[in-house]
Amino acid sequence: MNSFLNREEKEVKEETVVVKTENLPQNHFTDTDLQMEWNLMLKQLQKRNGFIFNAIKAFKLIKSGENTIKVLYPSDSAKVEFDKIAGEFFNHFKTKVHNHAIAIDYQRDFDNLKIEVMTKRKMFEKFIEKNPLLKDLDDLMKFDLT
Repeated sequence: MNSFLNREEKEVKEETVVVKTENLPQNHFTDTDLQMEWNLMLKQLQKRNGFIFNAIKAFKLIKSGENTIKVLYPSDSAKVEFDKIAGEFFNHFKTKVHNHAIAIDYQRDFDNLKIEVMTKRKMFEKFIEKNPLLKDLDDLMKFDLT
């Protein structure tokens, strides 16, 4: 038993797997295809695992190049939850669009850090920015937007 406890741990060698994509299909896909599959995945995830759904619902997936998808994430903890389902989603998407040369680019989205709750008052204020006459109407009618 002492020999087992005193044994030195072997070095762990990391191996990098390189997949050659020149022989794999590289069909064209659109941003609409990406958004449809992402929304479908979110709907399925909402039913299956609400915790992960709430963590990743603010993610934005954007097609940034012919074979590149940009993933904008609000926080590192949300990205950890996304990593749990990312393989499943991207494998499904690559198979669906017949493009196995898709590269994923993760970027932190500081603008989307918090999700704002839209109250009736906040929505009305945004409408006032678009149409200033609503302000006069609010002054005249004294709307109750609580």
